[in-house]
Amino acid sequence: MERSSIVAAARSRGAVQVYFPVCTLKCSGPRLFRSQVARDLACILDLNPAVASWTCMPPGLDVAGGHHLPDFEVLNADRRRWFADAPDRADTIDSAKVAETAAAEGLGYRLVDAEEIYSGPRLRNIKDLLRYGDHTTSLGDRIRLLSVLDEEGSLTFAEALRLFHESKPIAGLAAMILREMVEVDLDEQLLGPGTLVRRIRR
Repeated sequence: MERSSIVAAARSRGAVQVYFPVCTLKCSGPRLFRSQVARDLACILDLNPAVASWTCMPPGLDVAGGHHLPDFEVLNADRRRWFADAPDRADTIDSAKVAETAAAEGLGYRLVDAEEIYSGPRLRNIKDLLRYGDHTTSLGDRIRLLSVLDEEGSLTFAEALRLFHESKPIAGLAAMILREMVEVDLDEQLLGPGTLVRRIRR
């Protein structure tokens, strides 16, 4: 099967199934996921500050023995490009051969370890936030929260929510976290009333 046919067939399969959460932040192009594990990896990529954008099911690589269509092509903030596969492909691909082929084209490659996705509360916190990925925060609420953070340095989640008068509080705060106006620790524990919110300094 020609490369174009392989890509088209894989993308067609990916378009059939919807994996949650639906919203993405840094996806460039159609949102087509091979599996829920691939979708989970995309969640991690979305809130990785080193990642500028990612593309689902890029054209891929002609690896010895056939054509490999990676789950993602990732563009880092430093403009480096690399391919990524979700860990549920570990038993079906020769990651060393894929990495060698990618390197020959000047690209990186990683078969991401499951622990990077599923260890700790990070994925759960990201999925909770991405539920509100299509929301926006009103100008008044945004200025109000940032002004108080400038004065106080940090607020708990519960304290920050009381400052929202125009937007829905959870949606408004989540939108500001996702758009990197404020930050919270996603790795320590599940987001809760005592989670500290801080302003991101550029």
